[in-house]
Amino acid sequence: MASIEALEDRLGYSFADRSILHVALTHTSAIDGKPNAASNERLEFLGDRVLGIVIADWLYRRFPEAGEDGLAPRLNALVNRNACARAARAMGLGEFVRLSPSEEASGGRQKETILADACEAVIAAVFLDGGLAPSRALIEAVWADQFGAVTHAPRDPKTALQELAAAQARPMPVYTVLTRDGPDHAPRFTIEAHVPGIGRATGDGANKRDGEREAARALLKQVGIDV
Repeated sequence: MASIEALEDRLGYSFADRSILHVALTHTSAIDGKPNAASNERLEFLGDRVLGIVIADWLYRRFPEAGEDGLAPRLNALVNRNACARAARAMGLGEFVRLSPSEEASGGRQKETILADACEAVIAAVFLDGGLAPSRALIEAVWADQFGAVTHAPRDPKTALQELAAAQARPMPVYTVLTRDGPDHAPRFTIEAHVPGIGRATGDGANKRDGEREAARALLKQVGIDV
């Protein structure tokens, strides 16, 4: 595994307390049977909130003429599991995450959820160690390639799926919670979107709304529509 110093170089930030970074890189699978060990779950919770405020602030300043209806879909496009996973890849986090041997053997270093969680946890670690300024600098650097995608407000996938159903004279989409996993402070919801005559798809998120949005996005992608 690459060194912590190498990761700090990629992050552009040197930790005063590297133990926080070690926890941020520790997946739950790596602490099985170790009662005194800590995983990155709590840091994910904090990192998601830090990410949200930094991105919301960036959007507020970048689009001064946009109302909430123009800012919200941009925020949703930049703060979600897929966006975090892309940022994790930009940082090269996969090679630094601590996994159990079985999780690593199953391709854990490339899994979207593990990468997204590690990204949020690292953001939280920087925030706890250095405050908001270095967190902002990190987020704006690793999200730079994604900012271009929100020059125009993206369509909300749930609205787009509803419009597709109406255009094809199909029933309105139905969303069903399939699973709720994770601790109370950081739940993950897996949601199924179903439109008779169009298909079914699943998505997950930190709340039902985000899970429904990702499920709608996945169903639209099945029929060749990217939103």
